[in-house]
Amino acid sequence: MTPRILLTGASGYVGGRLLPLLQQRGLAVRCLARQPEFLKPRVAAGTEIIAADVLDRTSLDTAMNGIRTAYFLVHSMGSEGRFDELDRQGAANFAAAARAAGIARIIYLGGLGEDDAELSTHLRSRHEVGEVLRRDAGDTEVVEFRASIVIGSGSASFEMIRGLVERLPVMVTPRWVSVLAQPIAIEDLLAYLVAGRELPMTGHRLLEIGGRDVMSYRDIMHEYARQRGLRRIMIPVPVLTPHLSSLWLGLVTPVYARVGRRLIDSLRHPTVVRDQAALELFTIRPRGVADAITQALHNEDRESAQTSRTSAISAAGSAKSWGGTRFRNRLIDSRTLRVAASTAAAFRAIARLGGQNGWHYGNWLWRVRGWLDLLAGGPGMRRGRRHAEDLVAGDALDFWRVEVCDPPMRLRLAAEMKLPGRAWLEFEVTADGDGSLIRQTAIFDPVGLLGLAYWYSLFPLHQFVFAGMLKGIGRSIKP
Repeated sequence: MTPRILLTGASGYVGGRLLPLLQQRGLAVRCLARQPEFLKPRVAAGTEIIAADVLDRTSLDTAMNGIRTAYFLVHSMGSEGRFDELDRQGAANFAAAARAAGIARIIYLGGLGEDDAELSTHLRSRHEVGEVLRRDAGDTEVVEFRASIVIGSGSASFEMIRGLVERLPVMVTPRWVSVLAQPIAIEDLLAYLVAGRELPMTGHRLLEIGGRDVMSYRDIMHEYARQRGLRRIMIPVPVLTPHLSSLWLGLVTPVYARVGRRLIDSLRHPTVVRDQAALELFTIRPRGVADAITQALHNEDRESAQTSRTSAISAAGSAKSWGGTRFRNRLIDSRTLRVAASTAAAFRAIARLGGQNGWHYGNWLWRVRGWLDLLAGGPGMRRGRRHAEDLVAGDALDFWRVEVCDPPMRLRLAAEMKLPGRAWLEFEVTADGDGSLIRQTAIFDPVGLLGLAYWYSLFPLHQFVFAGMLKGIGRSIKP
């Protein structure tokens, strides 16, 4: 089937979530990527990947061949120098190539903000890209959606808010935290992008989209804190400039300084929907901020449960030598052991952990941890296990609960001891030649500074205990 949809930005946040939605609808998609090898493991069978770059005009001709609808979801904000000039050049190249190929429609995601205001470089660039697309696209229709901050796990704006709330019990807040925004959930944003393909129209259309609520950034942070069970104090000051704010953010959030400064510079502008045309043209009824944050946290749990730790660590970069690897808000400590046994034999050894069988290493440390948990009001180690050999989902296992048991591949335990956060211990078994590879992963979702302090203070001890446990599992394997 010849692809009829061209998707740029498939390795980015919005494009990466739009791609599976298009694929699920049975649509033939072609992804444009500067590094196709990075994208290949993430696309479904039948999805085409082509090497091209919007800054290289000649590379776009082949990519546009046979396409009806093209999504323009790339930007240069993470680049050095004048990112706005690069964005204008990329938009001009894309529009010219679309016009030459006879593409029917371009769908572009820009940012809210009044056109006549003295906009930040970031927001002004987002508007200019839309203007360039309309100017140079000829008869190709351009649908420009303008949105405020996107609430979803992994979104730069959401991760910035999360980082501030999780790490700062007391915040000295600049004036931008009082600015009004109309956040939109990632699910609702994607629904608009999908529906934009079939919007009846002639010519170009600019549509403002947002969630149900209009609120300040302070209110958004308070709602996130409420859902995480955190109490946060915010002290307003009038003098924290965008430059100082970006340096401040760089210390406490995962948004790195260059992008962080450009985001902060844009937060001083209200981003509120003024034109309600989108609500009249589409049946989509966006959710409010509380529901959007709840969904983002739920999605993160689901994605963490469904994503292998190998992929997570690879995506997050190389593992740090101390402290584990951060994957979004979670802290991850992972190790592997190759054993000369079948996957079934390796899994049987893993499934015998806990209770009267012990944990293969430092059992006295596990007992001490159980006593401390009892003192804190937790279950401790007294529950043991239901059966010496057999495990099923839902079983209690000392102070763990079996969340997933999928022999001979995966066992996932959720911690039920008293913790300043949530924790999981996961084992994955894969065939490896004439043996098997066991991956053991400890995952911690810290709540506030206390959660971070807990993880980092116990990290050296966990290194010994978990490494010893994995080696003990290997020694206990019976053919």
